[in-house]
Amino acid sequence: MKRRLGASLVRNLVLVVVATVALPACGGGGKLPKPEPPPFDPRSEIVVCGERIDVGTPVVTWRDPIGFDAYSERCRFADQTLPTDSASRSDASPRRYGSRTRNPETLRDLREIVHQVVIHYDAVGSSERCFRALHDNRGLSSHFLLDLDGTIYQTLDLRERAFHAKDRNDSSVGIEIANIGAHSTPKLLQAWYGKDESGEIRNLFPPEARLGVQRRRDVIPRPARQELISGVVHGKKLVQYDFTEEQYDALARLLAGLARTFPRVRLEAPRDKQGRVPMAELSRQTADRFEGLLGHYHLDDQKLDPGPAFDWDRVLVEARARLAGR
Repeated sequence: MKRRLGASLVRNLVLVVVATVALPACGGGGKLPKPEPPPFDPRSEIVVCGERIDVGTPVVTWRDPIGFDAYSERCRFADQTLPTDSASRSDASPRRYGSRTRNPETLRDLREIVHQVVIHYDAVGSSERCFRALHDNRGLSSHFLLDLDGTIYQTLDLRERAFHAKDRNDSSVGIEIANIGAHSTPKLLQAWYGKDESGEIRNLFPPEARLGVQRRRDVIPRPARQELISGVVHGKKLVQYDFTEEQYDALARLLAGLARTFPRVRLEAPRDKQGRVPMAELSRQTADRFEGLLGHYHLDDQKLDPGPAFDWDRVLVEARARLAGR
């Protein structure tokens, strides 16, 4: 009897120990170690109508474990289905993308439709925060997110119509570049930028604002131009810090790849009579006819992106050089 009772106690003790280890820690019991994140081993190809096209810079697609999947109808940062109501869209649907005109099935079909690239800043400062804002909260999407370290995240095949620029969605590819944006006063940027031990300005984040995972560990994200850039967008005087060197390099490579893929996408931006890129809305006729690169502010007088700091001439010169193989 004593032997049976002793064996029973041992078995029960073992079960208690196993159960305790298996349960997640609560209260003051300590935290379980986080699982190791998937390795950062990106390819350098974008996906267009199922075909892979090399753009020569790190690209993470929606198929990758660390990617951002705009096809998903579940929240990326919460365990629930996507909300169907959105102030940004009139239709009630969890789907964050649509079909382009004529439902292009091949790259040849798509080349007849796409003739614009619309450039945005995300206004939240990182690609992780951007995807959360667009996908989980606002019912929107963009084909590409470009993070501070130059990593490109592709969220949809380019055959899809992303929801990023209203009536330009059907004819365009959307790129959201991580940058907190342009503001009326430098005070609004103080929590997001500051000097480090080197004395140079770098990108910072307020304690409550999660940066997300920086994939390229060797990169210290700094504005390409250290001074605050000012300019006038839709008649409003604004200040903004520049995009990072890594973002400009990756963007030039991506744009060269898009121009190579879509012959109607010229590496040009709208110009005024003085040859400058205007920071104001284009007429509907001009916007419809234009083939090349547009800022969001060219299409909507309520939008300020990509802001006065975006260096159009640098981007165009570097993208053309990449397209020419230099």
